[in-house]
Amino acid sequence: MYPEIEKHISKYVTLTLEESERFSSILIHKKLRKRQYLIQEGDAVQYEYYVIKGCLKAFEVDHLGNEHIVQFAIEDWWISDFKAFFKEDKASLNIDCIEDSELIGIKKSDLEQLYLDVPKFDRLFRIKLTNAFVSLQDRILSSLEKTSSERYLEFLKTYPNIEQRVPNYLIANYLGIKPESLSRLRRQIISS
Repeated sequence: MYPEIEKHISKYVTLTLEESERFSSILIHKKLRKRQYLIQEGDAVQYEYYVIKGCLKAFEVDHLGNEHIVQFAIEDWWISDFKAFFKEDKASLNIDCIEDSELIGIKKSDLEQLYLDVPKFDRLFRIKLTNAFVSLQDRILSSLEKTSSERYLEFLKTYPNIEQRVPNYLIANYLGIKPESLSRLRRQIISS
């Protein structure tokens, strides 16, 4: 198994060698270059991905052609168009690489069988799904209740050191503010 995902899994469940090998047998390995798409709107989404290396963004494009970033994924994060993945539908999101990236993919049908064969994975992915739901709710409430400054500080906690990896205009987009506002926020935080 890949040591990165093995370490990730061990935070939640302990696997036997046989269970680990069973899991490894269904994984696909994928390498993408900077600016290469993992998923494009309209694609069939059969996989969810664990990030071994790199940085990706998931975004929607509105009817005016504007991007709206809904997620960044860095090492030790999962990414996909989860709505399309779980509902076996076409993607409404685009996911592309901000950096050269290395991923591990798990096909939905293989994952469903794995839940039956190794119930520990059912527990693992239920925990991951619950955590994702809680994070999404926190993000929605944060956007409704918190100031730009508070949202930016939360972002830095959620994505440590990402500022060196992601252009400012993408961070501003994710936060729902203008790039100039982000620059002003940074100056205020540094001076305080």
